[in-house]
Amino acid sequence: MPETTSTETSGPAVADRAGRGRDVPATVARFAAVPTVGPLAALLLACLFFSLNTDRFLTGGNLSLVVQQVMEVGTLAVGQTIVILTAGIDLSNGAVMAFGTIVMTRLAVGGHVPAPLAIVIGIVVCAAFGAVNGGLVTMARLPAFIVTLGTLNIAFALTHIYSHEQTVTGLPKALTALGQTFPLGNTDVTYGSVVMLALFAVAWYVLRFTAAGRHVYAVGDNPEAARLTGISNRRLLITVYTIAGAVYGLAGLLLVGRTTVGDPQAGQTDNLDSITAVVLGGVSLFGGRGSIVGVLFGALIVGVIRNGLQLMGVAAVYQVLITGILVILAVGVDRLARRRRM
Repeated sequence: MPETTSTETSGPAVADRAGRGRDVPATVARFAAVPTVGPLAALLLACLFFSLNTDRFLTGGNLSLVVQQVMEVGTLAVGQTIVILTAGIDLSNGAVMAFGTIVMTRLAVGGHVPAPLAIVIGIVVCAAFGAVNGGLVTMARLPAFIVTLGTLNIAFALTHIYSHEQTVTGLPKALTALGQTFPLGNTDVTYGSVVMLALFAVAWYVLRFTAAGRHVYAVGDNPEAARLTGISNRRLLITVYTIAGAVYGLAGLLLVGRTTVGDPQAGQTDNLDSITAVVLGGVSLFGGRGSIVGVLFGALIVGVIRNGLQLMGVAAVYQVLITGILVILAVGVDRLARRRRM
C-alpha cells in the first residue's frame, strides 16, 4: 500500500517538474528570438573583449568618444532603417548629408544668412533629395538601388561644384553648438550625442506604437497585402524617403558640430557605415522586420570595434576588414532566419 501511494503522489509531481523543464528551453528560445538580443549580446562581447585587452577602453572619456564618433552615422542609420524596413535601400544618404553641410555652412558664412535659417535650408534641401528618391521609386517604379545610386552621384557632384572644392571654416557658434560638451559625472558628453539618442527614442516610439509605424512594417513585409488593407503604398514610401532625407540633414548638422567645418570630402563612406549599422542591428534587408533599438546597438558595435582596435594599435585597414566580415555574417544569419520563417 505505501508503494502504491508513493507512485500515485509522485506521478503528478514528476510530470510537473518535467513540464517546467520543458518550459525553460522554450523561454530561452523566446528570449533569443527578440530582435535586439543578438545585437546587444554582440555589443557586450565586443566591450568585454576590448576591456580585457586595453586598460583605456572602459573609461568614461573613451566611451563618450565612441558615442561621439558614431553620432552622425547613427543618425544616418535612423533614416536608413525606415527605408530598409519598406524593403528599399538608400545609397545616397552620406552624399546627401555632405551636400546639406555645405549648403548650411556656405549660406551662413559666405551668404550672410542667419545660422538658424541656414540650418533649416540645409535640412530642407536634404529632405528634397529624399522626396526625389521616393518619387522615382514609386512613380517611375525604378529600383531603389539604382535611384539612390544616381542621386548619390548627383549630390556628390553638387557638393564639389557648390563648395568649389574648398572647406568652409569660421562657422558661427549656432552651427557648431551640438559639438559642445556638458559634464555628466566625470565625463564630458556632447549635445550631439544626446540629440542622436533622442532621435532613436522618437523613431522607436513611432515605429512601435503608432499606425504610421505599423504601416511601414506592413509595406515592407507584403506591399500587396498592405495595399488591400487600404494603405497608400505610394504616399507612404514618398513620406518615408522624405523623412529619411530630413534626418540626413540633421546628421549633417551633427557632423558640422563635431568637425567645426563644412568639408566637401565628408560622408564618402557613411552610406556603407549606416547600412552596416542597420544590418548588424538585426534589421532584415528584405524589409518588414527589425528593431530601431537594435540599430542603435549596431551603430555602437561599429564604433566600439573601430575604437577598440585603434587602442590596440591595429591598422585601420583591418578595422574595415573585420567590419566587412561582420556584415556578411549578419546578412547570412538574417537569410537563415527568413528561410525558417518560410
